[in-house]
Amino acid sequence: MADLSHRTEISFAGTFFCSAFAACFAEVCTIPLDTAKVRLQLQKRTVLGEGTGPPKYKGVFGTIATIAREEGLSALWKGIIPGLHRQFIYGGLRIGLYEPVKAFLGSDYVGNVSLFQKILAALITGAIAISVANPTDLVKVRLQSEGKLPAGVARRYSSALSAYYAIVQQEGLSALWTGLGANIARNATINAAELASYDQVKQTIMQIPGFSDNIFTHLLAGLGAGFFAVCIGSPFDVVKSRMMGDTIYKGALDCFIKTLATEGPYAFYKGFLLNFGRLGSWNVIMFLVLEQVISIRHLSCMWGHSILQLEVRHVS
Repeated sequence: MADLSHRTEISFAGTFFCSAFAACFAEVCTIPLDTAKVRLQLQKRTVLGEGTGPPKYKGVFGTIATIAREEGLSALWKGIIPGLHRQFIYGGLRIGLYEPVKAFLGSDYVGNVSLFQKILAALITGAIAISVANPTDLVKVRLQSEGKLPAGVARRYSSALSAYYAIVQQEGLSALWTGLGANIARNATINAAELASYDQVKQTIMQIPGFSDNIFTHLLAGLGAGFFAVCIGSPFDVVKSRMMGDTIYKGALDCFIKTLATEGPYAFYKGFLLNFGRLGSWNVIMFLVLEQVISIRHLSCMWGHSILQLEVRHVS
């Protein structure tokens, strides 16, 4: 996470909208990888005697090629509308709240915040943000999970808005928070891995002679944040995707046990390369854009403040 403590002119609302914009920009760039990742995660291993033929989706490029060939290139951007809904709410809240919560948790006598406090702040903000944004995540996964259908079979949802409406009508309002437990565990954990590691990696890099607060530092810190997030969050991500894409599970623990029993521990790292490709590139893009937008916002605030001071002096 960018250290915003020295940019006091930027309000919570300003940070929220800067973060939401950066998150939405990164979502548009990387959602094809996310769509492929969801398909791989929802693809269950063929049990002896129950399946016919090999798995439909194989590997990163194989999955993307299969989706593009069977459903068209635009299918890789399935779920982009609820994805943008999600990133605006979740991305804005989790980053916008991070600095205030970190400040609330306190610092030592010289103003340093410990790694534990950074992790705790990110866990809290991730949990709060996804609790609000869960309906958008559910609709995004439902839309992404639909592959090529047989002739004459209608799709469950024609659009993101129809999905929201249909889920409420058919399953009840509370259904929009399906998988909330797994989603809180997943997003709070990934948020902690992303924000705390970005914050810590950036701080560590800037202490190395020759490094400064520039684009290259942001790029390295973003890659580090994405790697830690995928390593820690993949099992939560698989459980969340399966619970939202399939109604056969009674809860997060039931989904975890059934997946482990039928497919083994490897199933929780299905789509790992896709996930890292997506989260790694997503973090790099998001943090690079965020740092630049906040810098521009900060400079414009300083410029406006300087003009105001000049006007005051001229009047006096």
